[in-house]
Amino acid sequence: MKIIVGIPAFNEEKNIAKIITRLNKITDSIVVCNDGSTDLTSEIAQKMGAVVINHEKNLGYGGAIRSIFLKSREMEGDILVTFDADGQHRIEDVEHVINPIINNQADLVIGSRFLDEKDQEVPQYRKMGIKIITKITNASLKQKLTDSQSGFRAYSKKVLNELNPSELGMGISTEILIKASNKNFKISEVPIKILYSGDTSTHNPVSHGSSVILSTIKFTSIEHPLKFYGIPSVIFFAIGLTFTYFSAQYYAEIGRLNTNLTIVAASTILIAVVLLITSILLYSLISVVREKN
Repeated sequence: MKIIVGIPAFNEEKNIAKIITRLNKITDSIVVCNDGSTDLTSEIAQKMGAVVINHEKNLGYGGAIRSIFLKSREMEGDILVTFDADGQHRIEDVEHVINPIINNQADLVIGSRFLDEKDQEVPQYRKMGIKIITKITNASLKQKLTDSQSGFRAYSKKVLNELNPSELGMGISTEILIKASNKNFKISEVPIKILYSGDTSTHNPVSHGSSVILSTIKFTSIEHPLKFYGIPSVIFFAIGLTFTYFSAQYYAEIGRLNTNLTIVAASTILIAVVLLITSILLYSLISVVREKN
């Protein structure tokens, strides 16, 4: 069984050699995506024997993961493990994330920081942010996860061949989960330990959170248009009917229309109709595309 470890890296010359050395003990297939680094990350990874993908400019975490997916397909890997380059992940946890796939218990496995929080030293602000984002992500999934943003994951060959992520930013973690859930892939989590030595994250927590939330909204609207647009349509239609009733009652009592009530009634009903038409058109379009694929 060919196990590939993929590492997205941006300016990680201080860590990359140590990580590759440790990973060489468990696999001889290591792919490093050098995402537009301005240091010696690429040169060091190549000297260490890794397969290196070079981006001319920094595309973002999602761009790196996409390139690693494509290279893993090209290399015909049976399992892809994505592993951060900042030294936070433990090599011994690789076995934990790949075992459910080897044993045919899962198609996609997430190394969760929150299944067993004992002795975990996740910064409090980050823990809170991740849990909020995970709750938002769970609204679009068929199961509940504890750590939707973990970059430590294992993907089966089936997932690699059938999923085509498109996000360039941090939203790719959510995109992959939503698409995997919609294809009924088995997703599971295993507990992992994180080695924090200060705040090693290079991602701004505000931009990270915004990217993930926007990604979740986008893919939910695409994958579930009737739910995403249809439910608001019903709500706006109900509000419109309520204001129409008040407007009609006002006209019956006073003998003239109340401008404010009439405008609100007409506007909300118009919004409801637009949302309804959008949901139907998107649902029809997506159904046709899926049938062709």
